[in-house]
Amino acid sequence: MANQDTVIEIIYRALRNLNEELEDDKRVALSPETKLFGPDASLDSLSLVSVIVDVETAVSDEFGRIVSLTDDTAMGQEVSPFSNVTTLTDYIVRQLARG
Repeated sequence: MANQDTVIEIIYRALRNLNEELEDDKRVALSPETKLFGPDASLDSLSLVSVIVDVETAVSDEFGRIVSLTDDTAMGQEVSPFSNVTTLTDYIVRQLARG
């Protein structure tokens, strides 16, 4: 079963990797409330794609399951999984809990 702490650490690791590529004033905060997508997002679209790929790869490595974060299920959510770190964590944990 997916451990929420492990999933959030995977997301933070992806954000840290992104921060290494960004200038100091563009770096993304590591917080459950960090907005990943939307009007006040901390990430631009290219950065979001990079984080998604890193997270999908790390989740697969950690849990031995492939999770697609850009499929119809993710895009059809009433609240976007990419609203912030917490919503993305919750979405991944739910996907991993499904058989």
